[in-house]
Amino acid sequence: MRRVVVTGIGAVTPLGNDAETTWHSLAAGRSGVGALSTFDVSGFPVRIAGQVRDFVPARDLPPGTRWRHLSRAGGFGVAAAAQAIAAAGLGDGAPPAHRRGVAMGASVGRPDLQLLVDIGHERATTGNRGAFQRQSPSATLQGNQNLPVAVMARLLEATGPVAGVSTACSGSGHAIGEAYRFIQEGDADLMLAGGYDSLTTWLDALGFSLLGALATEYNEDPQRASRPFDSSRSGFVLGEGAVVFALEEHESAVRRGAPILAEVLGYSSTLNAWRITDSPPDGTGAVEAVEGAIAESGLGVEGIDYVVAHGTSTPGNDESETVALKKVFGEHASRLLVSSPKSMAGHLTAAGAGLNVLAAIGAIRHALVPPTINLATPGRGLDLDYVPGAARPATVRAALINAFAFGGTNTALVIGAHDE
Repeated sequence: MRRVVVTGIGAVTPLGNDAETTWHSLAAGRSGVGALSTFDVSGFPVRIAGQVRDFVPARDLPPGTRWRHLSRAGGFGVAAAAQAIAAAGLGDGAPPAHRRGVAMGASVGRPDLQLLVDIGHERATTGNRGAFQRQSPSATLQGNQNLPVAVMARLLEATGPVAGVSTACSGSGHAIGEAYRFIQEGDADLMLAGGYDSLTTWLDALGFSLLGALATEYNEDPQRASRPFDSSRSGFVLGEGAVVFALEEHESAVRRGAPILAEVLGYSSTLNAWRITDSPPDGTGAVEAVEGAIAESGLGVEGIDYVVAHGTSTPGNDESETVALKKVFGEHASRLLVSSPKSMAGHLTAAGAGLNVLAAIGAIRHALVPPTINLATPGRGLDLDYVPGAARPATVRAALINAFAFGGTNTALVIGAHDE
């Protein structure tokens, strides 16, 4: 079976508008959660989010990109993809176009509901039956999930496999895993893989609040809101951003002298088939995904040093994930280092697993495990080492990355240090 390595990373996140800045923020335990400014939050129960700051499409996207046709999330994704391509140093010896592809996780595009509300109001109050014509062609394109993927493929000059994945919070985990499979099984030699999302609209804030899924107590102290594994956690924090990786067949990367950052060693995907919004209390689904990824890696549970947890800060998820880790790792669970980047960035939904992979690669390369911030008193039964408060020096040879989504979709990846 062909080996798959990581040769480039790009990121636009609440923690920084490139991969290096994002990693340093994670390592420093710096929160990117703040006041939500994408809409008028007056009267909303939640007024905070992990929001991308200081991103200017006309400045930060590659020259020639028709950024007005990209959604907010799509702009983040294309910018991160361009960074990953640049970091991979593609040039002479790079795989040909038909051996390059793209796999991305993202939320399915949807109409601008505020625009529809405004149109309905205008039709009702003025009788203007032409109000629907206010929808511009660019706005229509912005709702197309395939457009950012197509732009990324053009940047990569790729004519090979393409996949757009919409599995909510596990989207980028699935996309990275499927890109890994494309290369592993010989369908491609180079893939852009990751995810992008932006659930920071009034509809997201309202909808998730009505579901009782968001933390609502920290509007005046946003950096303390995301509290994975803490006894006072009460919900997740909305987030947005993009994280994209260049994955490459090992021999191809070696031949062209590419920078090899890490190796993808295992991938598994499962479905809970239980409830739409909750994780099973017994960890079913997650257990099977984690076991599958570790089995493929060939490392055994003792070979995993660090778990980048899904760690949403919701009561059910944190308990279910901890139960699953204990079942899979047994006695080794007490020796694991476990932490959640969502404590600092909020929940990047379809890009969340991508951020976790970035954290894993950073931990491997820098021998430093990012912390879980805002963890003062662990909840009942949450007794693993969640690296509370501050990063911890540690040798990490291999890391497990978890992503568990609404709808019950689960992914697990194993990323390891590159070893010839």
